[in-house]
Amino acid sequence: MVELKLAKLPDRTPVKLTIMLGAELHQCLRDYAELYAAAYGATEQVVDLIPYMLEAFLQSDKGFQRGGKK
Repeated sequence: MVELKLAKLPDRTPVKLTIMLGAELHQCLRDYAELYAAAYGATEQVVDLIPYMLEAFLQSDKGFQRGGKK
C-alpha cells in the first residue's frame, strides 16, 4: 500500500438536526445575522451561521478542550 502525506479524510457526511428555540434566542440569532451582514457585507441565513457559531463555541470552551472531547 502506498504511504501518502495526506491522511484519510474524516467523515464529511452532513447530519441534519431539528431543534426548537425560544423566541428570545431566535431573535438574538436574527440580530446576530444582521450584525454579521453589516460587518462583512454578506447576508447569511441564521441556519447557515449556527454550525460555525457552535464550532467556535466548542473551540473556545477550555473545559471541553481539556476533558470533554473524545
